[in-house]
Amino acid sequence: MENNTKFSDLGISKEILQAVEEMGYTQPSPIQEQAIPYVLEGHDVIGQAQTGTGKTAAFAIPIIDLVDPDFNKPQAIILCPTRELAVQVEGEFQKLAKYHRKITSVAIYGGESIDKQIRTLKKGVQIVVGTPGRVQDHINRGTLKLEDAGIIVLDEADEMLDMGFRDDIEAILQEMPEERQTVFFSATMAKPIMDLTRKYQKDPHIIKVAKKELTVDRIEQIFYEVKPSLKMELMVRLMTVNNYNLSVVFCNTKRMTDEVTESLGSRGIVAEALHGDLSQAQRDKVMGKFRKGICNVLVATDVAARGIDVDNVEAVFNFDLPLDEEYYVHRIGRTGRAGKSGVAVNFVTGRRDTMKIKDLERFTKASINKMDPPSVNELIDMKKAQLVKDVHRTLAKEEDNQIFEETLGQLLTEGLTPEQIALGLIKMTMGEAVKELRDQDFSLPSFQDRRRERNDRGDRGGRFERGGRDRDGARRGERREGGRERRGGGRATEANMARLFLNLGKRDRIRPNDIVGAIAGEAGIPGRSIGGIDIFDNFSFVDVPQKDADHVIRIMKQNTIKGKSVNMEISKG
Repeated sequence: MENNTKFSDLGISKEILQAVEEMGYTQPSPIQEQAIPYVLEGHDVIGQAQTGTGKTAAFAIPIIDLVDPDFNKPQAIILCPTRELAVQVEGEFQKLAKYHRKITSVAIYGGESIDKQIRTLKKGVQIVVGTPGRVQDHINRGTLKLEDAGIIVLDEADEMLDMGFRDDIEAILQEMPEERQTVFFSATMAKPIMDLTRKYQKDPHIIKVAKKELTVDRIEQIFYEVKPSLKMELMVRLMTVNNYNLSVVFCNTKRMTDEVTESLGSRGIVAEALHGDLSQAQRDKVMGKFRKGICNVLVATDVAARGIDVDNVEAVFNFDLPLDEEYYVHRIGRTGRAGKSGVAVNFVTGRRDTMKIKDLERFTKASINKMDPPSVNELIDMKKAQLVKDVHRTLAKEEDNQIFEETLGQLLTEGLTPEQIALGLIKMTMGEAVKELRDQDFSLPSFQDRRRERNDRGDRGGRFERGGRDRDGARRGERREGGRERRGGGRATEANMARLFLNLGKRDRIRPNDIVGAIAGEAGIPGRSIGGIDIFDNFSFVDVPQKDADHVIRIMKQNTIKGKSVNMEISKG
């Protein structure tokens, strides 16, 4: 049934309505429509809602209307599991309170100077958004007093409990007036959440967004049956042929995020890991690279993913299927945002995963279609189709074409026909990619064929494949010879490439991924254009395009790899 409710029907102020209209919201989402009136009336609320359903506005809108703009003390506190979410939520408060001139808010969290936060709190704010640990720190210092705070919201309550914040949450609740309004928002209604609500809420209204509303319709959901050792190979194929600008890969463990990140880097794809072991400064740096497009792929665990709020993610890869159906919905919600379409790719590696796909289909009430791994011809066809789209898009741009038309004229005067010019440009654009597809044999043989192939080979005699480990424990796709680690199979430096010497090696714990990521991120050249890498104990070599060599040397002298100063120069060997 179509929702005809308008924001003006919810009893909110004209200042909020003006801000909402300016932000481009036309109708309230289901969670907003149901939660806003109850929160405005002062009731305790339990809202079950995923990220992407508009839950932040569901509590931010009524809170802004409930606080007293003339009383310059904390009146509402919102607890969030991560710094990223706290910053995001406080930013939403600022936008919605734009026309409530006297209402101010602040985000407080670890990883930022506490002195700066103390100065802001001393000036006076009505709304505080923070992580439990830093909020408790301010309370202990006496820089945050909650005796006048009549509203508390636990955003992503299940995640905060999973991260071990229960003691901090309860200590914060004890600092607040007994007569207060307590609001919980959570993706799940697990037992720890319900225990907390029974202890700290009074007759709460329970609002639950139906499961069918949790799945974004614009997301195409597919799965591939693939052997575990071939998941990386298949994922790289799909990333390469579809040319995704930004994608997120989900793994179930921190260790796997590091392994996947390293493996992607060794294949020339700039990737960064995001997991709970990173410091706040490291997390900020990773997310900054991802938002700017310096890093194309984010490899994350479920806990770390709560802070991923980027509108342009084109694809989500479930390298490991999630352990919980709710996590699946949260993962795929990283794409298909802001009215755009996206794709969620799942890798199935056995009967248990096949059953899991069926469970996910029942949970999301959506089909997850099985796909066959693309053959080399299909991959080339996909590349050609993408090129046609790119040409149409480029020609449609309204810009001064004079310089390009002059170049076309020069080519024609050289005696080339339009067909020859077009063919030459296509070969320049696609030739290297097609050669790579053919050289690497992108057909995925059946598991039985691969088993027979291994049996026929017997002792591999030192041969290696990309994407796993050889019998000596070396990562496949890298040779270790005489203390040397090699990326790229030992091919000679090509004519259009320059070999650079750098003063860091294995003793500095440098990996191929570190070199690729640093050069691509700092010098701004695509990771896929970086060639072979040889890492010795005390120094390394890397091949970069000849035209970029001087630029790379100049930029890298001002930067570091793994915190160590870099000295690069053209190899004289």
